[in-house]
Amino acid sequence: MTTEMTIALDAMGGDNAPAMIIDGAATASRQNPNVQFLLFGNEEVLGPLLGGHPRLSKKAEIRHTTEFVSTGDKPSHALRRLTQSSMRLAIDSVHLGESQAVVSAGNTGALMAISKVILKTQEGIDRPAMISYFPTVRGESSMLDLGANIECNAKNLVQFAIMGAAFARSVLGIERPTVGLLNVGSEEIKGNEEVRAANQVLKKTIFDFEYCGFIEGNNIGEGSVDVVVTDGFTGNAVLKTTEGMAKMFKVYLIAAFKRSLASRLGYLLAKPALDAFSAKLDPRQYDGAMFLGLNGVVVKSHGSTDAEGFANAVGVAIDMIKGEVNERIHVNLELIGSQPEQYETFAQTALM
Repeated sequence: MTTEMTIALDAMGGDNAPAMIIDGAATASRQNPNVQFLLFGNEEVLGPLLGGHPRLSKKAEIRHTTEFVSTGDKPSHALRRLTQSSMRLAIDSVHLGESQAVVSAGNTGALMAISKVILKTQEGIDRPAMISYFPTVRGESSMLDLGANIECNAKNLVQFAIMGAAFARSVLGIERPTVGLLNVGSEEIKGNEEVRAANQVLKKTIFDFEYCGFIEGNNIGEGSVDVVVTDGFTGNAVLKTTEGMAKMFKVYLIAAFKRSLASRLGYLLAKPALDAFSAKLDPRQYDGAMFLGLNGVVVKSHGSTDAEGFANAVGVAIDMIKGEVNERIHVNLELIGSQPEQYETFAQTALM
């Protein structure tokens, strides 16, 4: 990096805050020496923790507040009542131009609600979406929406495709991403009305990404496309199912190696390969779910993550700023915005 940037951190958000936040920021600071940090939280608690990281101390400023959003707080309560919370003030700093991004490991619903109200959605975007990336056979792919929008129409899905492609370029470094719509089959007659209508729009509009049509669930792990587009209900279900299957596989693998003396000896021989395998599936390496479609960069770190995971989430925010994600989204939105009748026309064609 050669350009200075400032990242706002919700220092009181997350299961292991604030110590984990400070440790994670210290790691991110070593990896990105030109980044400044605004730490929002209780100065009496944060001060001593920051003092343990001399390098970070030179790059960080504490903004004092005693309020914070807890895991059990309803989004409406956090938005209306906790106006001086560490989360709210961190988001405010992006809105005021004091920082270019906010990273929080706190309450997901509250973070989305406050971000939507304070930062508002980009022009041409109806709903923000949550996106993250994960390992596949071919490398890494991303998926959206992961739970922000349970029900989506064709227009939402098309906008998700545009936003997801911009993310893939900025964070995954893919110049011309491939994009697929998740469906129950690859045939054009499959799926509900909204999915089929979105398919028609994406097929008949020239974007700066490659649209590959419908994909199925088994194509996700194969890495058939760089960006998987679906509604928030399906995306969240896929995400949680994948996480559960990965944990189950790990449990089975450990049990298999403990079964006999021969298998234990086999484990010793296979340990280097297993360590590499474990590192590839380590969720900390993929920490940082992004809220796309807002007038600002908002990154959600996993609530139970550690310093390494949080540092990776900060790294994602930096990549999004450097990659000018919002600018890339705007360019593609203009291709649709100039032809708003396409949604209705293509929807009718898809259902004939």
